[in-house]
Amino acid sequence: MGSLTGRLKVEPARATAEMVAEAAQVSRAAVSRAFNPQAPLKPEKRARILRIAEELSYTPDRAARALVTRRTHLVGIIVPDVCSPWESQEIDALTTALQAEGFATLLFKTRTDFSMDETLLTYMRGFNPDSVIAFTENVRPHILARFLGRAVPIYINYPMAGVADGRRPGEPETLFDRIDVDQWEGMEQAVALLAGYGCRRIAYLSGKRDSLAEQARRTTLQALMARRAMGDPAVIPGDFSYDAGYAGTVDLFRLGEGVDAIVAVNDESAFGALDALRYELKLRVPEDVKVIGFDDIAQSHWKSYNLTTVKVDLDTRVRALVRLILRRLKDPQAPALSETVRTRLVVRGTVG
Repeated sequence: MGSLTGRLKVEPARATAEMVAEAAQVSRAAVSRAFNPQAPLKPEKRARILRIAEELSYTPDRAARALVTRRTHLVGIIVPDVCSPWESQEIDALTTALQAEGFATLLFKTRTDFSMDETLLTYMRGFNPDSVIAFTENVRPHILARFLGRAVPIYINYPMAGVADGRRPGEPETLFDRIDVDQWEGMEQAVALLAGYGCRRIAYLSGKRDSLAEQARRTTLQALMARRAMGDPAVIPGDFSYDAGYAGTVDLFRLGEGVDAIVAVNDESAFGALDALRYELKLRVPEDVKVIGFDDIAQSHWKSYNLTTVKVDLDTRVRALVRLILRRLKDPQAPALSETVRTRLVVRGTVG
């Protein structure tokens, strides 16, 4: 019987950047630049280096590079949900855009109350991400910052009276960047359209009460209706889901007098309202009741729904998030950065 070492397969030595540089007849620095999409390098030279690197099965050592550059090329994403249509579509678009910029993503999910286990936050810190995007408001900046080291978090903010910059009274001063989703313009167009059709009894199909997006949409609708002396909207309790939208709409019409129009907190719950009106209550949309959603998810234009909705342009929002990350990495000591994403009404078949 031969020796144990004689029977073990000897793995070939891992290719190094120096080996790639020698084979491509370039400097070691040129090899590093070839793997950095932002680094200046002639296209033909980059292509030659990457081809030779592939032939040698060379990949850069991210951990070693991070020690030198203090950048991990990792972006953390904290979300309350990964299954709902809006969140899944945004995660997909954002991951694609970040990968195009040379970043990998780390996905973390909150509890159902939008809070996050501090064990997970400690785990996140171990990855030392370059940036963290928080799509949930209950993991507050002063808490998140304790676990991030050099990274500055990015928050999605929905400006409204009293919380224009996303800060809450009494919170410690903490540096964070933000995307401001300006809902006023799109919702103003929605209310004007309903008023033009003579709608006076309008219901608001709500989301979860502790959501800032829900609170901002409800208070914006109330303010816009007050400006037109239309009174307050009736409120249909909801939680952003199809099922709650369906059940709440049935209750509204069977237990109350019904309404001329429903403005939903998001498109998914608007789908529930539409199906309840058409199939359970046997009402016509838009002739008997008009329906407006919010977000303009991909399913909103499907012929079975053909939903009029307040659009948050997903590509615009994703590009703004990527810009914030790149701006912060370029100037780590900059004061709070912000970008604004505006909304607009997309008119389809559920109003008319």
